[in-house]
Amino acid sequence: MANSNLPRRIIKETQRLLSEPAPGISASPSEENMRYFNVMILGPTQSPYEGGVFKLELFLPEEYPMAAPKVRFLTKIYHPNIDKLGRICLDILKDKWSPALQIRTVLLSIQALLSAPNPDDPLSENIAKHWKSNEAEAVETGRNSTPLGLFFFGLYLILRSFILILRRLNYDQFTEGF
Repeated sequence: MANSNLPRRIIKETQRLLSEPAPGISASPSEENMRYFNVMILGPTQSPYEGGVFKLELFLPEEYPMAAPKVRFLTKIYHPNIDKLGRICLDILKDKWSPALQIRTVLLSIQALLSAPNPDDPLSENIAKHWKSNEAEAVETGRNSTPLGLFFFGLYLILRSFILILRRLNYDQFTEGF
């Protein structure tokens, strides 16, 4: 990992994300660019997205933490606050951003948005209209369009933990490319 030019705060946040992952969230930096994170979020229980696994990308701009991270869904999702390109309508990613917030806070907020879609502040007008006119049907559409992958998410977390242990034991030759 090339940490030499990274601000101390990014290093600390990254270490915490790896050593104390939030439940249902996996975020790991790219080996090539420590400002770019591969993120997986498990659909929250009792939400239209329960059992689903969603891949996101998160990028920390040079101005971070004075500027918000850039985040988008790579997995397609039927949600009023997420558009077809994966962009997310979330206040803390825009005008409510504060340098006091962290990557972890952003990811937990996105996970919460999956539990509580807000059709009154949409990014996808058609989905918001559907949500407002027939919420039960919209929830069912969201549920049916959710890619199920609980098994693979669990397997991914186990594999990632194993790789981190090998790295701590200096078995780098076994973990190259992960």
